[in-house]
Amino acid sequence: MKIDKLEFKNNAVLAPLAGYSDLPFRLICQQFHAGLTHTEMISAKALSYNDKKSLQYLKSNSEEKNLAVQIFGSDPKIIGDIIERHLNELKYIKLIDINFGCPAPKIVKNNEGSALLKDMKLSDRIINEAVKKSKVPVTIKMRIGIESFKDYIGFAKMAENAGAKAITVHGRTREQYYKGRANKRAIKEIVESVNIPVIGNGDVFCAKDYFEMIDQTNCAGVAIARGAIGNPFIFEEIYCAINNLDYTKANGEKIFKTIKKQMLLGVDLKGEKRAVLEMRKHIQQYIKSMPGSAEIKNELNLYITANEVLKLLENYLL
Repeated sequence: MKIDKLEFKNNAVLAPLAGYSDLPFRLICQQFHAGLTHTEMISAKALSYNDKKSLQYLKSNSEEKNLAVQIFGSDPKIIGDIIERHLNELKYIKLIDINFGCPAPKIVKNNEGSALLKDMKLSDRIINEAVKKSKVPVTIKMRIGIESFKDYIGFAKMAENAGAKAITVHGRTREQYYKGRANKRAIKEIVESVNIPVIGNGDVFCAKDYFEMIDQTNCAGVAIARGAIGNPFIFEEIYCAINNLDYTKANGEKIFKTIKKQMLLGVDLKGEKRAVLEMRKHIQQYIKSMPGSAEIKNELNLYITANEVLKLLENYLL
C-alpha cells in the first residue's frame, strides 16, 4: 500500500482505538506485521493546552517504524497550531490523521468527530489548514453518514481536493455506532469516486474478513480496530495469507509470551502500577472464551505487580 510517497509492506493497519492503542500495544501489532499503526484519537484542543495525558499519547520510540497520529477538533487554527507546535517536531510520525468519524456523544456534542460530516465547509477548512501546516501527509477517517447527511461521496471528494492523501472509511453511520454490518457498497463507491487510497474499516476479525473487504470494495488497505483487541495475531494471519505462508493459530505459550512482552513494555514506559492496571483489559480480551477464563479475570483484579499477574497467567496458559 502506498500513501503519497510512503510505501507500507502490509496493507492491514491498526486503527485508532481509544484506551487500547498505546505504544506497547502498537509495538506488539507491528511485531506481527501491522503495516501501519495509529495512536488513539487525541484532542487538538487538549494538546494546545499542553495537557499531560494527551501528550503521553504521542509517545513513541525508534522501534516503531510506521506511526500515524490521529487528532480531532473543530477549530482549523488550533489544529494548524498544534501541528506546527507539537507534531512537526516529532520525527517518527509518518502521517497525521484527522478524525471525522467518532460517534461518541461527548465528541459529537462539541461538533467534532462525525458531527463534522454535516459541515463540509468547516471540514474543508480543517483539512486545508492541516495540509498547509504539516510536514507529513495528512489523511482522514470518516463514517458514511450522520442523521440526514449521507453525501459520503461528496465528503470524500472534498477531502481529496483539500489535500488529504488517503481516506479511511468506516462503513457505518454515526447512529449505527458499531452495530449491524459495515456497508461495503458505500466503501466501494468512495473507492471509485476518488484518486487517492481508500482504506476500508469495519467487521474485520480474521483473514477471511480481510479478503472480503478487499474483494468487495477494491480498497487499497484494511484498518482493523476491535478485531485486533486481544488478537494482534490477526496481522500475522493476514500477512501469512497474503504471502502464502503457513499460519498456526496462537496457542497458550504464544499468547503468554505476547502478554508478557506487552506488559513489560508498559512497565518500562509507564511504571508498574499503571501498566498492570491498564493491562487488565487487554488480558481479559486475550483470554476471553477460553475455558476457565472468567475465574482468571476475577483473580487478575487481586494483583498489583507484574510478577503476580504473569505468574497467574503462566499457570493458566502454559
